[in-house]
This record gives sequence, structure tokens and C-alpha cells, in this order.
Amino acid sequence: MERRERTHQLIELGGLVQKAGLVDLTDDDRATLYGALLSIADALNGPQRQENLALWRRRGRRAFDADQTQHEAAAGIETRAEPP
Repeated sequence: MERRERTHQLIELGGLVQKAGLVDLTDDDRATLYGALLSIADALNGPQRQENLALWRRRGRRAFDADQTQHEAAAGIETRAEPP
């Protein structure tokens, strides 16, 4: 069961790399992708860890929301604004 969950997690993470466009932008160069991920890890080990996490989280959520809105529009689903 743990192995299946780990496999699912790895597939999802790979999907995020693809969704971000990194595979195409790097011509599927694994060394470049790994180097970029190491740069992210360095940024998370630095003094601005919390600021970086907050910035990246906001940006990711906005991108997920935009994708969801685009998907719903393509499917003809009407979205309603949520109350603040």
C-alpha cells in the first residue's frame, strides 16, 4: 500500500513538472531540470525560506485556479464567484 501511494505521489510530482512547461522549456534535459530543482532547494535552505514559500504558494494557487476556470469554461460550466 505504501509503495502504491509513493508511486502515485511521484507521478503527480512529475505531472507538475510537465504542467509548468519545464519539460518543453528544457528540451527534456534531465540535468537541467535537476539543476533547477537544486536551485529551488537552495532557496528553501536560505534566509528567505518563508517568503519564497509564500510567493510560490500564491503563484501556484493562482495558476491552479486559472486552469480550473479555463477547464470549466471549455466544458461550458458556469462558475460563480464565492463570497469573500
